[in-house]
Amino acid sequence: MPTTAIEKNLIDRVAMGDMFRRRASSAANSSALVEYRDGQRIHLSHLQLNQSLNRVANLLRSLGVKPGERVALAGFNSIDFALALYGCMKGGFVVVPLNHLQGKEDLSYTVNHCEAKTIIIEDSLTEKFDTIKQELKLVDHWISMDVTKCEVQEHYLDFQTLIKQSSDAEVIDVKINDRDPLQILYTSGTTSKPKGVETSHLALFINTLAAAIELGVQPKMAGSAVMPMFHCAQHLVSTTLMHVGGKVVIFRQFKPEEVLQVIQDEQLEFIFLLPLMWKALLDVPSIDSYDLSSVKVGMYGMAPMDQPSLLRLKARFNCPFTLASGQTEMTPLATVFHDVWPEKKGNYWGEGILTTDQAVMNDEGELLADGEIGEIVWRAPSVMNGYYKDPEATAEASTFDWHHSGDLGYFDEDHQLMFVDRKKDMIKTGGENVPSVKVERVIMAHPAVAGVTVVGLPHPHWTEAVTAFVILKTGQTASEEDIVQICKAELAGYEVPKRVVFVKEIPMTATGKFLKVALREKFAHIYDETDN
Repeated sequence: MPTTAIEKNLIDRVAMGDMFRRRASSAANSSALVEYRDGQRIHLSHLQLNQSLNRVANLLRSLGVKPGERVALAGFNSIDFALALYGCMKGGFVVVPLNHLQGKEDLSYTVNHCEAKTIIIEDSLTEKFDTIKQELKLVDHWISMDVTKCEVQEHYLDFQTLIKQSSDAEVIDVKINDRDPLQILYTSGTTSKPKGVETSHLALFINTLAAAIELGVQPKMAGSAVMPMFHCAQHLVSTTLMHVGGKVVIFRQFKPEEVLQVIQDEQLEFIFLLPLMWKALLDVPSIDSYDLSSVKVGMYGMAPMDQPSLLRLKARFNCPFTLASGQTEMTPLATVFHDVWPEKKGNYWGEGILTTDQAVMNDEGELLADGEIGEIVWRAPSVMNGYYKDPEATAEASTFDWHHSGDLGYFDEDHQLMFVDRKKDMIKTGGENVPSVKVERVIMAHPAVAGVTVVGLPHPHWTEAVTAFVILKTGQTASEEDIVQICKAELAGYEVPKRVVFVKEIPMTATGKFLKVALREKFAHIYDETDN
């Protein structure tokens, strides 16, 4: 009897959902997910997790969701969020994790752009989404995850009730090819509209395996999920731990003393935090009263760590610390700076991970020698499929047969990559990307504003602070509070400028563009001593 297409696909495929079935066999009774909620410890083993994911996949199938269709997902960190996320992978659906911190305009655009017909929302966020419900005309199924016991409207189906009623039969009759889309992660671009980064099953599969090797993630290791689970970085870390049969302890929000307590209680071995979060742990007065000896690997991302803080962390936790860098388009890990170069200081990104070619290129497509500054480019199986419904942007990002990061850098004498600046004006603040042109557009709408440019300046807490430089029209007045208020009305909280600086003029290039480099240099120390 000839082999069917499904049978052949099951034999040789790379599909992320299959990984959970494997761990249900090899690590059946080991902890997979742990969450502390309302004083209770919620726990799922790898066997229970796989059964729950099958229920989610079968639930969505019963609603008529077809493989390849997009399912939007919004929520804070929770086991329920993880079930929805990974359940979509099991069923061959394309999951679209939403940054619920975004403004309503961006959320509406994202859901409509990806053409999601099903949306799963934590109950605490339903009120926000209900305000844009009339704009989301394609959404047929509204599903609420009961996490905070908030009252929801009648048009929501109850996630927990539905999955309890659903079958836990293994989902094996879905044909999934390795380059089929797995997820669409929307990231702010240089325009006002978010761009949908479509990544494949193969990309995440390969990147999690590479991450396990590069970051020292051992089988059945216990790690943290403190960063938002909708974010590509935390998504990678959590999925990597799942891939090796590990345990992910989920934190709803970052509270330094709670993190220290859970490290002790759960014997966490792998911790991923932003530099400012690591520093907050060090600042807890009672840190020495906690047993932190279980920690084997410390990871930080989004920004380098200052040397004094890094030395303090290494002394207190007695483990190596690794800087992991990349971008959503790389799913997301591309380069690491290992704890073996203590003499190197500055914005080092290190070396490409074992599955990634890393180079520096000029505008003519020529690869540059060590010491020469150019655009950082990558080649890897983890590169995105492309920007969803944006072939022009996809083509632009992949010229000369490399993926273009949009960042500038150079290799030092040891071939360690040094980040210099962004080729495009993107501000990275508190782990979020903020396009400067988006903020500029809002401020320019103020009737008293003649000109504005927005840059990211070094900040002790936010890594970079969104800072607006404003020129007022002759005879017009406006206060810093006036500018901040119009930004708060139109933008997400992290997009609002931390400071507004009124200036008479802004340096310009010969082509009439504001010279942002000059502002970054002149005002580099404006936040040196700040509580903002």
